[in-house]
Amino acid sequence: MSSISIKKCSIKDLQILQKVSVETFTDTFKDQNTPENMKAYLDKAYASKKLENELLNTSSQFFFIYLNEELAGYLKVNTDDAQTEEMNDDSLEIERIYVRSKFQKQGLGKYLMNKAIELATESRKNVIWLGVWEKNQNAIAFYSKNGFVKTGAHSFYMGDEEQVDYILTKTL
Repeated sequence: MSSISIKKCSIKDLQILQKVSVETFTDTFKDQNTPENMKAYLDKAYASKKLENELLNTSSQFFFIYLNEELAGYLKVNTDDAQTEEMNDDSLEIERIYVRSKFQKQGLGKYLMNKAIELATESRKNVIWLGVWEKNQNAIAFYSKNGFVKTGAHSFYMGDEEQVDYILTKTL
């Protein structure tokens, strides 16, 4: 029987968070983007100082998920001024649900989604939202299946390439 556990991240987790971030993002998007744009994005998004600031921001929270005591991925949520888009005070953003390749298709994304819903409920947030790349059909299908609907779009920059992220929301 599989054992799943979640642990809130702290500043002590910075290096492993950085490693898992780069690994999961690369595995997911390297085939659809140029090596130059991938490198530019990874160097900016997962720079040690940037992740340190995010870990220290009280409006952001990171949670590692473990399957049988092996780190399988993580969740990042934002509230208030940490949200990446201007949203109402009653909103919680799921910025990342990252599951390492070998742990995908085992229900861990749903587990992390439920953790985000739990956090939103505890914080008295009425809306959960996220941005997802328009070409990431697997993720769009996952979120749709879990009650998210498209309510908008915004630009996302992968290096020097402008891409489109759909804004998906779920009312609690």
